[in-house]
Amino acid sequence: MTDATRIRDRIDTGPRFSEADAVRLNRLFRGADTLEMLETMLKERMAGDVGIVSSFGAESAVLLHLVSRVDPTVPVLFLDTGKHFPETLAYRDHLVERLGLRDLRNLTPDTEELAKKDESGLRWSYDPDGCCEIRKVKPLAKALLGLDASITGRKAFQASTRATLPRFEIDTTDEQGRLKINPLIDWSAERLAAYIAEHDLPPHPLVAEGYPSIGCMPCTSKVAPGEDPRSGRWKGWDKTECGIHVAHHTADHTEQVAPDFDPGL
Repeated sequence: MTDATRIRDRIDTGPRFSEADAVRLNRLFRGADTLEMLETMLKERMAGDVGIVSSFGAESAVLLHLVSRVDPTVPVLFLDTGKHFPETLAYRDHLVERLGLRDLRNLTPDTEELAKKDESGLRWSYDPDGCCEIRKVKPLAKALLGLDASITGRKAFQASTRATLPRFEIDTTDEQGRLKINPLIDWSAERLAAYIAEHDLPPHPLVAEGYPSIGCMPCTSKVAPGEDPRSGRWKGWDKTECGIHVAHHTADHTEQVAPDFDPGL
């Protein structure tokens, strides 16, 4: 076997994307319309194999509708934790049918791990980080192994922890170098509402009841007018994210947040 043959047969195990790629894409699509950006990214496969991570929450219809206009076959990853509001599950099914989404993937926790670490189903009450890790972080990490990029519905106005996020960043939850795309990061609540009205998209039924941010039922509370939209999540805990958007968890579930990127790039 020649050296040239060895080189050709070598499997590239390096990261899919680098921080330089994220910077380049932020510059390339600076000022571009959201739908235009999604069309280019998906139709030209600039990000390879892509999936949408959706909670089917308060504003999820906007991103799902945008993507469905471009390619309804893009996989939609839903973390079916076993703790959702019944209204969320019904809303998920309604939106999938309404938008013609063809590849819904319900990601569930490992049954053996649940039996071992959360047999009572009450881990959320004393260790919400650990509960999220079992029911969200690990199932999503497994599903993302086969993808090159993920699309999220995060918005800057939702919380201070999201205020400086760019459209494109590198997923630092593992060493795979996946691209993370945040198409709605610069959308305001007013713009989202206008889009929903323009396209007659169905609202999540719990929004009208005072839930502007909707996660698992035990860890989601109503929010008073004027409060941070995500202040109803994990109320009473020093916790603002479930863990799927942070770098990793240490053994005691302490979250370490990924580095910020300049949204102006």
